[in-house]
Amino acid sequence: MKHWQFEIDADGLAWLSLDKAGSAANSLSAEVLGELAGVLDQLDRDPPKGMIIRSLKAAGFIAGADIEEFSQLDTPEKGRDLIARGWNLFQRLAAVSYPTLAIIRGHCLGGGLELALACRYRIAVEAAETRLGLPEVMLGIFPGWGGMQRLPAIIGPVAALDMMLSGKTLDAQHAKKTGLVDLCVAPRLLDASACGLLLSGKPAARATGLNAWINRWPLKKLLAGKARRQVASKARREHYPAPWAIIDLWEKHNGNALLAAEWIDRIICSPTARNLVRVFFLQERLKNFGKASEFKAQRVHVVGAGVMGGDIAAWCVLRGMTVTLQDRSLECMRPALQRAHALFARRLRDPLQARAAGDRLIADVDGAGVRHADVVIEAIVEDIDAKQAVLKALEPRMKPNALLATNTSSLMLEDLRTVLKQPGRLVGIHFFNPLAVMPLVEVVVAEGADPALVQAACAFVRQIDKLPLPVKSAPGFLVNAVLAPYLLAAMRAVDAGVSPETVDQAMLDFGMPMGPIELADTVGLDIALAAGKALVVGNAAPDCLQTRVDQGWMGKKTGQGFYVWVNGKAKKGAAAAIPAGLAERLLMPLIDCAQQCVADGVVHDADLADAGIIFGTGFAPFTGGPLYFRHHKA
Repeated sequence: MKHWQFEIDADGLAWLSLDKAGSAANSLSAEVLGELAGVLDQLDRDPPKGMIIRSLKAAGFIAGADIEEFSQLDTPEKGRDLIARGWNLFQRLAAVSYPTLAIIRGHCLGGGLELALACRYRIAVEAAETRLGLPEVMLGIFPGWGGMQRLPAIIGPVAALDMMLSGKTLDAQHAKKTGLVDLCVAPRLLDASACGLLLSGKPAARATGLNAWINRWPLKKLLAGKARRQVASKARREHYPAPWAIIDLWEKHNGNALLAAEWIDRIICSPTARNLVRVFFLQERLKNFGKASEFKAQRVHVVGAGVMGGDIAAWCVLRGMTVTLQDRSLECMRPALQRAHALFARRLRDPLQARAAGDRLIADVDGAGVRHADVVIEAIVEDIDAKQAVLKALEPRMKPNALLATNTSSLMLEDLRTVLKQPGRLVGIHFFNPLAVMPLVEVVVAEGADPALVQAACAFVRQIDKLPLPVKSAPGFLVNAVLAPYLLAAMRAVDAGVSPETVDQAMLDFGMPMGPIELADTVGLDIALAAGKALVVGNAAPDCLQTRVDQGWMGKKTGQGFYVWVNGKAKKGAAAAIPAGLAERLLMPLIDCAQQCVADGVVHDADLADAGIIFGTGFAPFTGGPLYFRHHKA
């Protein structure tokens, strides 16, 4: 076989190992599934005592179906054939006479988890990289190879629907707690545990008690109704039909999409699925930046313990690094440290792990950590003189091969680096707020920058699980450059008499995650005013914005802006009827600016512009990105 290795050991156990040829990660292509069917044919004739399925890839178990093959589906018939291929094969695997077990190390996603669910037993390796999930909804599709049937039966419908509708993944420990895996073991105990469980005769895991009853009528109908209401509050049916399909297929067809061909036809060939697959490939392209560099950071020093600097430090700690955080005094750093410890407790959940993370975040008023750091990030206020003073003081104290970065959101690197003895050393690493949520980081490249340092900066961004986008040093770079005219257009509409609620609702209806007026309040109206003056030349500030800033109404941070903010949430009135074409008029300046950024070389091409704006602003992913949307809408 080309992709599988197969052997029978001395105890009569079959070991089936997947190592997909020509790929760094395993995926379930038609060829891989065909070879698996051949193995089952052979074992039907001569059954083993049991079979263990595992991966030989360092990257993980199985990443899912082959997305390249999925992207080539252009007819409903091809979509039905794809569903039938996996469904029938995994039904066959689930029905074999001998016990089966999947060893899960690293990622086990989509079709990979559906294969594991078709086995009688599952063991997860206790490792940070082990993640299990059915994230098909993120691609605008549904789990069609048995996952919608087996996952609710094993862990209960409430937890299963939560996983399938959100696309979220579970680590090994949480997979064990939910019943998704039978054992969670250390690597050294893996083989012995697998053989012992396989031959134990233990019944396959199934949901019990109320979890089992909810899988039956009429409780099933009640849960489906609740799930639809929750989905309706987050995703419009016409934009994202996949969540609605998942609920319908689970409720009415026990997860078997072959019984509802209309859902296959509607989903597989839908514009949403096509565009979300495009976004997936855009994301993979961003992930490839920095792969050419061997740079790896262990220690990071952050100067500036404001909201962004503190969050950068905390995030790097979460990714396993030791971080020194510097500011004028310990009192200045206290809020950042408190936020960081709250983040560690929320994300890590294990008190011992949270404490260990806290120990890796070190308050460093004197900046002693600079000399040990692999990456030094300046993240103070947006003032060129202050930033230059910090960068000038940092440079002589750093290791020769350390990366020097600024988190500036608007200042030109060419201006900042004039105080450095090695000006080509400075790169921009521009994070977005809220940092824990926003995946994009702009890697800002000034004229004459050292290409190796740019690659190192991209490698660092990938190391902390963010998406790097190289952009040219230019006013606003990419993301802020396109947001400024968009926010300006929204506020001009308010000046023209459209209520803030109506403006926001127009963009929510379009598919944006947040309206532009609420976004301005969240960013800070003073910041929006300053950015608008810097990035949109020749335009006076909108009256509605200038008036509020003059009154000291800065938005969320002061409790009053366009909206009154209570407990971190905007209090909004009802939206009026939305004027025809309002959303398109507000988007036009953003799209025009994105096009200009491509023409000016701020980003390399239109696809990267779309990627940056989707992952940096949340621009409606189902559209495929603003430039793609313009081209295909026309």
